[in-house]
Amino acid sequence: MALPKAMRLKGHRTFDYIHKNSAKYYGKLMTFKIARSNPKILISHKNISSLDNFKIAITISKKVSKKAVVRNKIRRILQAGLLKNFCQKNNHKPYWLLVNLKAGNFYNDKIKLLEEFEHLISKSGLFK
Repeated sequence: MALPKAMRLKGHRTFDYIHKNSAKYYGKLMTFKIARSNPKILISHKNISSLDNFKIAITISKKVSKKAVVRNKIRRILQAGLLKNFCQKNNHKPYWLLVNLKAGNFYNDKIKLLEEFEHLISKSGLFK
């Protein structure tokens, strides 16, 4: 189950903005960077209908696994965990979320990965 296109972040200016203007939440397996949305950055992507919505990007380093298949599987697991907590009608707060997985040998433990993901979501207060 992939994220709807309207929820994905893209563009180097978007990621630069998040790195500079974000609140950071750290876990053992991943970090969250949350910044208030800045629709002016996304105007060039011509998705005008959903510029001020909640958006997410999940980045997984090659240090986690050299195989793209494994990284994509982890990404899909985290996306499913997010969609489980996300309610489209609320559209939540207009924030951008960047999830960075730390290098390690944890990717086979789906339960541990989802527990930390949900813990960081609740800690950040995104889905209240």
